[in-house]
Amino acid sequence: MSKAADTPQDFDYKTFLKSLTHHPGIYQMFDVGGSILYVGKAKSLKNRVASYFRQSGLTTKTAALVARIHHIQVTVTPSESEALMLEQNLIKAQRPPFNILLRDDKSYPYILVSSGEDFPRIGLHRGAKKRRGNYYGPYPNVGAVRESLNFLQKVFQVRQCDDSVFRNRTRPCLQYQIKRCTGPCVGLVSPSDYQQDVRHTEMFLQGKNRDLINELADTMEGLSASLEFEQAAVYRDRIAALRTLQSQQIIEEGSGSLDVVAVAREAAVACVHVLYIRQGRILGSKSYFQREKLAEREGDVLSEFLPQFYLSRDRETPREVIVSHAVEDAEVIAEAIRLQCKKAVNFNASVRGHRAKWLQLALSTARQNLTAHLASKESVFRRYERLQEVLKLEEIPKRLECFDISHSSGELTVASCVVFDQNGPLKSDYRRFNIEDITPGDDYAAMEQALTRRYTRIQKGEGRLPDILFIDGGKGQLAKAEAVLAELGVNDVSLVGVAKGTTRKAGFETLYVGEQQREMALDSDSPALHLIQQLRDEAHRFAVTGHKQRRDKRRRTSTLEDIPGVGPKRRRELLRHFGGLQEVVRASASELAKVPTISKKMAEDIYSALHSG
Repeated sequence: MSKAADTPQDFDYKTFLKSLTHHPGIYQMFDVGGSILYVGKAKSLKNRVASYFRQSGLTTKTAALVARIHHIQVTVTPSESEALMLEQNLIKAQRPPFNILLRDDKSYPYILVSSGEDFPRIGLHRGAKKRRGNYYGPYPNVGAVRESLNFLQKVFQVRQCDDSVFRNRTRPCLQYQIKRCTGPCVGLVSPSDYQQDVRHTEMFLQGKNRDLINELADTMEGLSASLEFEQAAVYRDRIAALRTLQSQQIIEEGSGSLDVVAVAREAAVACVHVLYIRQGRILGSKSYFQREKLAEREGDVLSEFLPQFYLSRDRETPREVIVSHAVEDAEVIAEAIRLQCKKAVNFNASVRGHRAKWLQLALSTARQNLTAHLASKESVFRRYERLQEVLKLEEIPKRLECFDISHSSGELTVASCVVFDQNGPLKSDYRRFNIEDITPGDDYAAMEQALTRRYTRIQKGEGRLPDILFIDGGKGQLAKAEAVLAELGVNDVSLVGVAKGTTRKAGFETLYVGEQQREMALDSDSPALHLIQQLRDEAHRFAVTGHKQRRDKRRRTSTLEDIPGVGPKRRRELLRHFGGLQEVVRASASELAKVPTISKKMAEDIYSALHSG
C-alpha cells in the first residue's frame, strides 16, 4: 500500500499525519522538483514521520532536510525487517543525498582449493561459488589474498597455474625451478604426496596452525631418524616459516570466525573500521569514511552502515559481529539478514577476553584513521583559505577549474578541463575536448574553442560555473579566455593565468589575475601556490593522457583511410593483394597499379600519400 501527500507550496504535514498508519513500512521524502531526499524505515510510520515535525529538538541537519520536504510517500510492509530490506534496495537504487551511502559493495575475494582431481589447484576466487572445492575467506581485498597465496606457494608448493596451462605442460615451468611448485604437471610428485601438501595448505587456511606444526615436526623427526636429512630439511623450513608468520600476527587467539565493526566520529565525519577474523586469525581490515547525514550518535551510524554492508549481494556474513556501540535496531537488522541471506547473525556490543582486544584494536584504528583523514581534509581547506587571501576574494572559493592544451607538433590537439572542490579533485566533472579545424599549433585558437564549447553548455544549464577559472598560460591565453567569457555573457568567474617562470621550474610561476592582469608571484612554500600547482599539473596530466589516447587511436587506424579516392573497397583490395599495410607501404607505384580497381594515376596518388612524410 502506498500513500502520498503533495501540495503546491509547503508540505501540509498535519493533514498528512492524521491519516498515516501505525504499521511498519518505509517513507520517501521528496523536494519540490520531485527529487528524492531521504529514505527511512519505521516500526510505526506515524510515530517516525511525526518525529521530524516536532517543534524542538531537531538537529541542524534534520531541520535542513525538513525544510526541503515537498511531499512524502510511504509503503506499508508486513514487518519492520522487511521494511529494512526495502529501504536498503531503495537507497542503493536512488542514492538519496541525506542517506549514508556505502560506496564499496563489491563481493569479497576468497581462496579456492579445487576438489575432485588428483592435483587440485589453489587460487583467488571472486563472485558466485559455483566451482567445486573449498572456499576460504573472505579476505578484505585482493592484495591480502595474493599475500597469502604467495606465502602458501613458498611453503607448501601447491600449484596455482590455470587448468589449461597445467594440462598442456610438457616440461616444468619456472615455478618448479624456484621451488614454488613440485611439478605435478609433468609427474614429478606422486598424487599421494601432493594431496598431503594440499591437506597441509587447508589446515593452515582453517587456522589449525598448532596441529599443523606438530604434524610437520613429527614428520621431520621421522625423516631424520630414517637418515633422509634433505627431505627433513624441507619440513624444518616449513615449520620455521609458519613460526615466523605466527610471530607477525598482531593477535591470534581462539578459533572463531567473526567481524569486528568499530566507529569513531568527529567533525561530521565518521570512520567505520571493519576487522575480519577467520579461524582466530586477523585476515585484514578496511576503513569506510562516511559523511554523517542525519545520524546523531555512533550507534546511529552503525544502524545505517550494517544493513548496507551485510545485505549487499555476495557479502559474506559470519555468525557473530562485534560492534563498538550498541545498535538500537540490531534485532531487526539480524532478522533482515536471516530472511535475505538465510544465515543467523548475532550483533554483540559487550565482549571480554581476546574479543575485547580485537574490539579495542578496531576502535583505536578507526580513531587513528579518522584523525589522519580529517587532517588531510583540513590541509586542503587551509589551501583554499590561503587562496582567498592572496587573490583578495570576498568568500572562500568552492569550485575551481583549469584548462590546458596538449598536442604533438600541432597535430591531434586535445584540451582538458579539470575541476576541484573543497574535497580535492572532482573527477566526475572532468571534461576533454578534441580540437578540430584550427591552424596546427595555434594554442590560442585551441583554448578559444575549448572554452566556447565548455561554457556554452554551462550557460545552457548543463553544469556549474566555477568560482575561479585558471588558464595554463600567460597574458595572451588569459586575454583569449576573457574575450570568450565576455562573448558568452559569463560575468561571475574570476580569471587567473598561470605562467611558468623563466627556469620553468615549479615554485617560480607567475600569476596574472583579473581583467587588469595584475602580476603576482607567490612564495614557493605558499599553500595557495601548492593548490594552484596541483590543479595545473592535474589539467596537464589529463590533457596529455587524452592526447596520447587520440594519437594511439590514429595509429591503430589505417593510413589508407586518409587518402582521397581510396574507399573501403579499394582498401580491402590493396590489403588482400599485398597481405597487409606494411607491404602496401613498401610497394612501388607500378606494383600498386597491378591491384584491381587501382588505376595508374590512383597508384601514383597512393604512393605519393604514403611517402609524403
